[in-house]
Amino acid sequence: MNIEQALPTFIAEATELLDDMESQLLALEQATSADALNAIFRAIHTIKGSAGLFGLDAVVAFTHVVEGVLDRAREGRVTFDSGSIATLLQCVDHTRELIAAASGSSFDDDLQEQGRSLLRSLTSQAGSEYPAVVADAPLRRIPSSPSPEHWHISLRFARDVLRHGLDPLPFIRYLGTLGRIEAVATLHEAMPAADEMNPQSCYLGFEIAFSSPTADKATIESAFEFVLDDCQLRIIPPHSRINDYLDLIAQLPERPALLGELLVQVGSVTRHELDTALEHQAANAALPQPLGEILLKDGATQVPVVEAALARQRQIRDGKALEQHTVRVDAHKLDQLIDQVGELIIAAASANLVARRGGNAEQRESNATLMTLIEGLRDNALGLRMVKIGATFSRFHRVVHDAARELGKDIALEINGEDTELDKTVVEKIADPLTHLVRNAVDHGIEPHNMRLQFGKPARGTVMLSAYHDSGSIVIEVSDDGAGLDRERILAKGIERGLVEPGRTLSDDDVFALIFEPGFSTAQQVTNLSGRGVGMDVVKRNIEALRGSVHIASRPRQGTTVSVRLPLTLAIINGFQVSVGGSIFVMPLEMVDECIEYSAEAEHDYTNLRGEVLPFIRLRTLFAIDGATPAKQNIVVVRHASARFGIVVDRLLGEAQTVIKPLARMFSQVQGVSGSSILGSGEVALILDVPKLMAAAAATRRVASAMV
Repeated sequence: MNIEQALPTFIAEATELLDDMESQLLALEQATSADALNAIFRAIHTIKGSAGLFGLDAVVAFTHVVEGVLDRAREGRVTFDSGSIATLLQCVDHTRELIAAASGSSFDDDLQEQGRSLLRSLTSQAGSEYPAVVADAPLRRIPSSPSPEHWHISLRFARDVLRHGLDPLPFIRYLGTLGRIEAVATLHEAMPAADEMNPQSCYLGFEIAFSSPTADKATIESAFEFVLDDCQLRIIPPHSRINDYLDLIAQLPERPALLGELLVQVGSVTRHELDTALEHQAANAALPQPLGEILLKDGATQVPVVEAALARQRQIRDGKALEQHTVRVDAHKLDQLIDQVGELIIAAASANLVARRGGNAEQRESNATLMTLIEGLRDNALGLRMVKIGATFSRFHRVVHDAARELGKDIALEINGEDTELDKTVVEKIADPLTHLVRNAVDHGIEPHNMRLQFGKPARGTVMLSAYHDSGSIVIEVSDDGAGLDRERILAKGIERGLVEPGRTLSDDDVFALIFEPGFSTAQQVTNLSGRGVGMDVVKRNIEALRGSVHIASRPRQGTTVSVRLPLTLAIINGFQVSVGGSIFVMPLEMVDECIEYSAEAEHDYTNLRGEVLPFIRLRTLFAIDGATPAKQNIVVVRHASARFGIVVDRLLGEAQTVIKPLARMFSQVQGVSGSSILGSGEVALILDVPKLMAAAAATRRVASAMV
């Protein structure tokens, strides 16, 4: 792979690092944390170094200054407040813009001026015009006979380390935060004559005496983790540590391990040193060399430690510890896999139909085995597309932070259910609707500071994002502890706009549903966030396009909850097939509670289900299907959210895997249908939109309840 082919990978990884950096900055605003500061520094340092590899000088120059400010903060010379954190968040956004422009030939002047303005603000807040990263005091030379209790670190940087955007000095300074640098010897013997020296090359080496009561070898190596590929690093432990390693090896539990794993477990060898030695061993496979000899030659460990590990290995010699690996896969490849699995399911259904018609028992048995394997393949393929919603939820920390800051409110975001999984396509398409709902909660839901105190509420408002599974669907809730919706104002606005007839009695659900009408707004003033009446209708339309539904519940002065119910996947579902006349319909199996024989009085659209009134709809009537009604009909009892209703059909055809195909645009307005599927016979079956059918049965339910 050449450098241009690797650029998309850099952009993807840099985006992940910036997302993590943003989360850590928001956490830092709540409480100062050394771990958060270090994570932020590592993120920007990695981006700077990687950008240098691709020649993205604008990214390197900008992130270098940000890195310098963060380095000063790690040393305790800079304290971040809400203003400086807001500036750092803007620096994160600007870095995103620089990286997004990486595929272009140049950066425009406005973007560069924006960056210069941000850096002026940041360095001013940091208390210096230029955030220098030089030591306050000169480093002392290493003594001729260092203490036997000091770690000895030998460090040689590669010639091209500066060209890769990596500055050696911050690594040494960071090492000082892990313990105490007793002395440093700077070696310049490799420096060429002045006329031969390249100012972009690094010729220096360092010998460091380091002491720490707590740091182990892996911790010391972690100080140089971003430059390990651009340096030669040897870490020699104090004499007392050798005895500690021997004791640890003797106390290792009885479990499988190879020599290298044993040495890593006790801390004598770091993971990087082991990997380097294994690579050397593999590269010289023609002349095999024991791993212990390689580690000793590289100075990674000592003879007594290797001998003790070999002795212990002989006691527990079987197998080796397994490691988990992850592989980054392009999203379109997963989409292609799901499409092919869908076609395989359709072909298998056709083969199953042929087997049943042929009456060959052996063929039917083989086909049943094939269907079982295909079901497993389907589940595994869909599992690859399932992602945790936590990554989407975490973005809203920044949304709430910026919106609250703009409105002058104090608002915290709480997240529950971030480990809930759903299809990546659903995650991608729900992000914008959720953003609008969260902004509405911040703007319209949470009251101003003074008003909350008058109501006896905490000064800080709370917006909560929750996700959980329910009946084969995922439910996402956006809640706030604000003033709640003003039912009477919404109703009055609906009457004013002609959406509600004067004098008509509406339930709370019906009144709150008016919010989703195009152009509807009760806001007394327009803000940059909301109030123009544009958005909530789009939110509902986008959610329904995902075969989902949205519901609002609100209580005065207690808050509002918007519940979004979505299918787990948009690709393949377990379906339940029914027929009416010559037409076949499919409904999601997870929504089917039970099937009962039709038993209702003439002209009634409800029946008695074990003492409970069950409203139903007739598919024959709904879709105007021709043909005589059979003498025996069935009712499929389905559940959506907390409600149940029935669907009257002619025949029950049973369960079947269903590949969802979108409807053509000309059929997009058909009510009660969310998609289509191809059957094994080649016929097309319509997939029922259960939430829409439930809405159609709602009026019937109210009438039936009044008549009980």
